[in-house]
Amino acid sequence: MQSRDSANDSAEYYNRAGAAEFMRRLSDETLLMQGPMGSMLMSEPGAEDIPPAFWNLAEPQTVRRIHQLYEAAGAQVLLTNTFQASAPALERDGIAPSAAEVNRAAVDNARAVHGEVVVGSIGPCGIEWTREDSPEFRAARAAYREQATALLTAGVDAVIVADLGAFTLAGKYAPNCQRHISTQASISNYVTANAWYDLGASRVILARELSLEEIRTIRENTPAELEIEAFVHGAMCVSYSGRCLLSNYMTGRDASRGACAQPCRYQYALMEEKRPGEYFPIEEDEKGSYILNSRDMCMIDHLDDLLDVGLSSLKIEGRAKSAYYAAIVTGAYRHCLDDAAAGRPIDPVWRDEVEHVSHRPYATGFYYGYPGQYYENSRYIREWQVVALVTECDSDGNAVISLRNKFRTGDTVELVGPDLRPFSMTVPEMRDEAGTVIEEPRNPQMLLKLRLPRPVPPMTLVRHQVELSAK
Repeated sequence: MQSRDSANDSAEYYNRAGAAEFMRRLSDETLLMQGPMGSMLMSEPGAEDIPPAFWNLAEPQTVRRIHQLYEAAGAQVLLTNTFQASAPALERDGIAPSAAEVNRAAVDNARAVHGEVVVGSIGPCGIEWTREDSPEFRAARAAYREQATALLTAGVDAVIVADLGAFTLAGKYAPNCQRHISTQASISNYVTANAWYDLGASRVILARELSLEEIRTIRENTPAELEIEAFVHGAMCVSYSGRCLLSNYMTGRDASRGACAQPCRYQYALMEEKRPGEYFPIEEDEKGSYILNSRDMCMIDHLDDLLDVGLSSLKIEGRAKSAYYAAIVTGAYRHCLDDAAAGRPIDPVWRDEVEHVSHRPYATGFYYGYPGQYYENSRYIREWQVVALVTECDSDGNAVISLRNKFRTGDTVELVGPDLRPFSMTVPEMRDEAGTVIEEPRNPQMLLKLRLPRPVPPMTLVRHQVELSAK
């Protein structure tokens, strides 16, 4: 493995622990990869004014904090914040620094947190073309070549692509990078999986509409060297493999860029054209009449089955979800997966963690057959809220926390964090930085001092049970 000799060395560098080591580890264990960065950034203050890629330079501490949350939750593979970091995308978003600078900063942010495996993300560059001899084609090719080279130079180990053209260019200009095929390629049979493998893909992320037995068939009819990944948790898209244009059309937020607003979950009404203003709600009754209704996938109770069919990696969907969601769900799967792999009973404490995040009623997607129509209410269940983040804590439990939402002295809260078994406590006396007693802090991100019943690691989350479910 080569690396930069020092932080001040500006020479090009490579982290080639990459392909060989990545393949070796995957032959022995199942690795967890973080979810998208863009969706996490959207929940940050001022996110609407900052293009996702610009966070790498303008707010690197925020990007690193989100990487830290993923790592603390159990992620072993980090994904760079570069989905929209090609030169045309940067120009569209008004970002002056070069693609090389932005992509290098993204890799550096990931490496600063976690140096094992870093995967580079390449999204649509925004240039449309129909002929290979067109200026548009040449411009798109140059954009993908530039970004792939920038990521390789910065030291990523793999890229995720769905487009055959981007895949080909990544292989040409970043030959040492692994190429992973996105679920949006709609891989649903072993012939397609083998075709991608023959072209040079090291991993395929299967379509979300497959059953366990269909996945088993794919695994049994593909080379052992081909890694197979599948979605196991999160929102189910109404469109095949997430290829949906509703969000972009209705809100301007592109699902393919990690910003889906999930308008398929909105509550709709019918209006007859000759009766404008007269709305007829679409509601369920004894026969059922919901349209565009969906539950969330949750396979945490079926990890033995997932391991049995030979999956190399489990994917957790997290578009438009908070960093808290990503940390809690990933951590829950990490602990339960370790139990399942070791042949131990699943610890119910970790299983229960997926109930502590905002979610719709859970189901098992297509894994055990066609899910059929769902007629019940599928509004979000929100029963817990993050109220603070522990920034530091000494061996005696003296801690500094950063406020996120309202709570007060005397409330019962829970603490959960990196490798920390969740526990509850009654909120003790709190003081601000000036030493003033504060019973109910209200200023977001203000720092508070308090004594915890035991020491906890930084990045521990403080959550409060509160009913926020949609009615």
